[in-house]
Amino acid sequence: MSDEYREIANYELPYSRKAELREVTFDGDMKMLRLILREGKRITQVDLDADSAMALSDAMGDWGRVNI
Repeated sequence: MSDEYREIANYELPYSRKAELREVTFDGDMKMLRLILREGKRITQVDLDADSAMALSDAMGDWGRVNI
């Protein structure tokens, strides 16, 4: 069986990098947020639970507000 996903957002990042967010639903209806980072042919994929996604979001927002 394959996991189902819903695209949430795509971002063009500095230095020709890309980031993508997807909501992935696994067997048993468990949902995770998948962060996909692309740099040339290299792809890094990380699945986050809700608590981890919130913590990462808070830290990134804090950094962004300080460095605008």
